[in-house]
Amino acid sequence: MATYEEFIQQNEDRDGIRFTWNVWPSSRIEATRLVVPLACLYQPLKERPDLPPIQYEPVLCTRNTCRAILNPMCQVDYRAKLWVCNFCFQRNPFPPQYAAISEQHQPAELIPNFSTIEYTITRAQAMPPIYLLVVDTCLDEEELGALKDSLQTSLSLMPQNALVGLITFGKMVQIHELGTEGISKCYVFKGTKDLSAKQIQEQLAIGRVNAPNPQQQRPGAPVPQPPAHRFLQPVKQCDMSLTDLLGELGRDPWPLGVGKRPLRSSGVALSLAVGLLEVTYPNTGARIMMFLGGPCSQGPGQVVNDELKQPIRSHHDIHKDNAKYMKKAIKHYEALSLRSATNGHSIDIYSCALDQTGLMEMKQCCNSTGGHMVMGDSFNSSLFKQTFQRVFAKDTKGDYKMAFNGTLEVKCSRELKISGAIGSCVSLNVKGPCVSDQEVGMGNTCQWKLCTFTPSTTMSIFFEVANQASTVPQGGRGCVQFITQYQHSSGQRRVRVTTVARNWGDAAVSLHHIAAGFDQEAAAVVMARLVVYRAEIEDGPDVLRWLDRMLIRLCQKFGEYGKDDPNSFRLSENFSLYPQFMYHLRRSQFLQVFNNSPDETTFYRHMLMREDLTQSLIMIQPILYSYSFGGPPEPVLLDTSSIQADRILLMDTFFQILIYHGETIAQWRALRYQDMPEYESFAQLLRAPVDDAQEILQSRFPVPRYIDTEHGGSQARFLLSKVNPSQTHNNMYAYGGVSKTKYLDTCTLLKCSLFFILIKLLIYDFLNIVTEEA
Repeated sequence: MATYEEFIQQNEDRDGIRFTWNVWPSSRIEATRLVVPLACLYQPLKERPDLPPIQYEPVLCTRNTCRAILNPMCQVDYRAKLWVCNFCFQRNPFPPQYAAISEQHQPAELIPNFSTIEYTITRAQAMPPIYLLVVDTCLDEEELGALKDSLQTSLSLMPQNALVGLITFGKMVQIHELGTEGISKCYVFKGTKDLSAKQIQEQLAIGRVNAPNPQQQRPGAPVPQPPAHRFLQPVKQCDMSLTDLLGELGRDPWPLGVGKRPLRSSGVALSLAVGLLEVTYPNTGARIMMFLGGPCSQGPGQVVNDELKQPIRSHHDIHKDNAKYMKKAIKHYEALSLRSATNGHSIDIYSCALDQTGLMEMKQCCNSTGGHMVMGDSFNSSLFKQTFQRVFAKDTKGDYKMAFNGTLEVKCSRELKISGAIGSCVSLNVKGPCVSDQEVGMGNTCQWKLCTFTPSTTMSIFFEVANQASTVPQGGRGCVQFITQYQHSSGQRRVRVTTVARNWGDAAVSLHHIAAGFDQEAAAVVMARLVVYRAEIEDGPDVLRWLDRMLIRLCQKFGEYGKDDPNSFRLSENFSLYPQFMYHLRRSQFLQVFNNSPDETTFYRHMLMREDLTQSLIMIQPILYSYSFGGPPEPVLLDTSSIQADRILLMDTFFQILIYHGETIAQWRALRYQDMPEYESFAQLLRAPVDDAQEILQSRFPVPRYIDTEHGGSQARFLLSKVNPSQTHNNMYAYGGVSKTKYLDTCTLLKCSLFFILIKLLIYDFLNIVTEEA
């Protein structure tokens, strides 16, 4: 029999799903006492090379309030050609095309290994993806030249049938017409005036000409293009003209005064892009790709004025309510994100500047639509260039790793209700019998819109146990079904269905069974998302206190202890890593905004809310590897005790890949020992972490910042800020023979961390009170 770890890993590989609890409490009161909510992390586009292509439509339950899809957990009567829905227990006849099914001849959707299956809807119209480039021209010549080179390269990476358009902006906004020959033509709009979709339609003369009737066309006559194609052309038709247009693109011509910022109309440019797609291709997969080199300094969406002596807002300004433009700008961009998400269009923001560009105000444009948010220093850096090329990466089948215009629907057994979701989505406000009154994240719905998503995109879905008492029969199972409809990068309409089930358990008599099914890694990521979601709307100290209380309650519920002996506190193995995840989460840049700008905090939180479990854990608790002459690389404690003179450390924080050379190693490297033939082993030691770092850099999106530093180097601060400070200038605790594991041993952390010493004392006092009252 497989262990719980193997069971959890098999489910993640097959279905892309991880539950916080793999045995579910059978009553509502028992579920609330477990502290960590019943939730899951689900990847709607999890890569499955063995997934069979199904070229027909799914079979639905005939009950209007259910409409669940046929799956391996349904009961099937092969003789009567009936199947019983495992959600509402409705008996449904099979359609005529299933007449030949039998126990030996089953369709793919009834085979147990295919709990996740994908259907291709052949009757749906295939639509090519759309890419609308929105380019900032208020850049210096070098930056603009590098950006133009990347854009010209991207044309060869896009699908050749994809539609592409171009909008440029500075003080004015230009929508370029791509259907002209010989001379470039564009429509110019004021950067201080916002236009509605209807006004854009009228001014661009889009939609005034009726679509041609195919019956009135003469045989052999060319079909005229609809007027929208003046601004959105297939790549294969406008490749040369758009390449030339980008090559001729120059800096914003408006003069720049001394001590002034460029007048940049980002808010109007984005509004025009949203409006253009809104009136031309509503409810169709499209990406608005915005390239931003500075803050919006005029018009709607303005985040700062044009005076350089007035800096852009900081966390301190926001806390003191001294950010003059923030609230109005946030309102503008939230309205744009809602319009864009309603039509299935995503917004990518590529922000490359040495100062802030207003990502905090614009965050909902990416968060709600699922678009990429990339933050860098320069368009000329390899970080931006490689990241932008990876947007168009392909999988093993040669398909682009992106989906468009999707909806995620969740169905569950009668004993469960859906509380909400956290991720890159918006609520579709679809009520149903399985929707809970308790709201977590985006709740009061069972469907969410995902404008675009990739194989790594992960949603957090929260559930509530609906039973008031433990009335679930022994051995009963609860089921959850995820139905994702989306536009494939090839233009096809597809439906991916994942159906999973878990056993019910009565916490009153079998708490140990429920505890054995606890997935501490999934729980850490779910709690991280939950606390970051709260941090967006609540004060920082309140959020930290809530996180502390939740950890104390969990330790009190599942810890083992002896009265009057704080050192007796122990957690079982599948809970032992959870406290240290919370410790590092508490210290992380997601909750501690000191030394980070509002834009940086927004970027970090955006990535945590969308990445898969493995990458999210690396963000919460970075991985540290040690390289030495003594043997192969080994994972070590994320602690100052791991920093040794004769070691090289490789730290992966997801956002940074750092190689740190100890004091002795740094001295040898400075003396160029690696260049001497007799020190070949030293040269190999120096190369090993570099090779491992390159392997990570080649697969990570966005490309992390690469840092090479040494003892005493200024950039060593990135390592020192992440490790647990057990050794400082005024205390020198020694760990002795602590085993080298990937994660810090819980007992060691509890002894050496002041934070956990305080928690232990609080637990100790709390337990004494409870014992005395009992």
